[in-house]
Parts: sequence; structure tokens; C-alpha cells
Amino acid sequence: MESFAKKLAVVTGGGTGMGRELVRQLAAEGCHVATCDVHLDTLEETLRLAEKDAPPGTRLTMHRCDVADEAQMFAFRDEVVEQHHTDHVNLVFNNAGVGGGGSFVAGDRAEWDRTFGICWGGVYNGCRAFVPLLIAADEGHLINTSSVNGFWASLGPGIPHTAYSSAKFAVKGLSEALLEDFRLNAPHVHVSVVMPGYIGTDIVNNSQRIFDGGEPLIGDIKMGMERRGVSTAGMDDDTLRSMVAGFGDMFRDHAPTTAREAVTVILDGVKAGTWRILVGDDAHKLDAAVRADPLGVYGVDGLSLDLGEI
Repeated sequence: MESFAKKLAVVTGGGTGMGRELVRQLAAEGCHVATCDVHLDTLEETLRLAEKDAPPGTRLTMHRCDVADEAQMFAFRDEVVEQHHTDHVNLVFNNAGVGGGGSFVAGDRAEWDRTFGICWGGVYNGCRAFVPLLIAADEGHLINTSSVNGFWASLGPGIPHTAYSSAKFAVKGLSEALLEDFRLNAPHVHVSVVMPGYIGTDIVNNSQRIFDGGEPLIGDIKMGMERRGVSTAGMDDDTLRSMVAGFGDMFRDHAPTTAREAVTVILDGVKAGTWRILVGDDAHKLDAAVRADPLGVYGVDGLSLDLGEI
């Protein structure tokens, strides 16, 4: 797809981070965009920013949708068809994601299921809802966001990272399987899987909003700190939430790759027809390390990266 001008794109998780930048950069190229999020306040800001640089006639619509809910995703699709007066879309970016669900054994099941439901279910539901509209187009491209945790299911020794990693492996697997499926059954439709490293987004802060103001994540935070030898005695939940909020801002503001830079890489990859898009030098290094020693990377002396490094 050499140009996005006059095409119609669907972007999930468009309220912040890479989703917001996808909307902005696509709109700046004259691409019509329908974007969804669970938080309308951030989505309104995304549209306000995107409209500034969009050429006249570019149509941008926002929609509230919980991507983990199949019925809501199909309702989102119906809104796109109606509001854009279309029977097809050209680009689908299954981008929405959330962090959480660290331990399968000791963690909170509701948090685990919610994380998996968004990070995997959102992509699955997005594909079920919108792939038929991609097939109906003369030219279509499906872009699913996985992660470096889609090929390395860890944050390092001593840090369980099960729900997010499981979901991202599933996203990677579906995307790769669709290569042959599309080749046989919809050869005019392409698929890409995006594997970002540490990108400056609000995923930490957004996770707090998703999980009932932070309550379910507090247990994981305490567990992680205790395992690192940091006592949480005397820390109430409000103190821990303040710490997490500070970390969330730091996570966003001190990343080696900004969301804007990441999206430029993604869109360049889509234009080039690249099916596997690694984003960030850290993603390339992790990919090489896992390929070089797939057993050792999970050992007690294997890869050991701080969260801020991936």
C-alpha cells in the first residue's frame, strides 16, 4: 500500500500512546480514520490533535468500545459502516492493550483474565469484526500489535509476566497463521505483526484506569516489591498508587523510543509490505538474543532487564 490517502483505517486503543499517534499520522496523510477506546476523554483529545494536521475532507470518527467484548466490537464495526458510508475498510490496526496479570499462580484471576481478554481478545474480536470488511476492499492490510513479549515471555528472572506474554504470543501466532490463510483465501489482503520494545506510552497509567482505579494491581505491586527485598510494611494503598503513578509517567517520558517514532516505523513497514515489524533497537537486540539462546534466556542467569528497558 504505497499511500494511505483516501483510504479508511480502523484503530483500536486510539486514546493515547501508539494508538493516538496512529490516528494522527494516518490523518495527516489524508486517511479517513475510525478509532475506538474505553476512555472518551482521551479519545476526544486524539481527534482534536489529529484534525489540526488532517487535509480538508478527511473524516475522523471516535467510538467507545471495550475491545474485549465481542458485542461491543461488532457494534463498533456497524458504527464505522454507517458513519463512514462504506462497505469496506482498508486498514485495521488492532492496537489496544493493557498491562497486568503477572502471576498465574499467585495473582488475581480477575486481573489475569481481564489482561488476556484485552490483549488477545481485543485482537481476535477485531479480526472477527473487521476482516470481512478488509476482504471487501480492493486492497486491505491487517496490523496486529504483539510485543517483544510475544517471543520472550518474561521481564527477567523473578518477575512473573504470564497474562500479557500469553496474549502477545497468541497475537503473534494468529498473525503468522493468517499469512498463508490470506494468501490462499484473500490474496489482496496483507497482514503484519508489530513487535515493539520499550515505547513511551501511557500503558502503565491506563492499566490503573482499567483495573478499577488500581485495586487489583496493588497485590501484584506488593508481591513484586517484596520479591526484590523491598518491604512494603507501613505503605498503604494510596502510597503505592502514588508510586505507580510516578512510575507510569517515568515509563512514558524516559523511553528510548517515543510513540511518534514507533508509529513512523510501523507505517513505513506497512507501506513496504513487511509482515514482521520490530520497533526499537531493544526489540532487535532481544530478538537476536532469544534466537541465539532460546533455552538460556529463561535461565536463572538469563536475560535480566528492568521493565523500563523493554
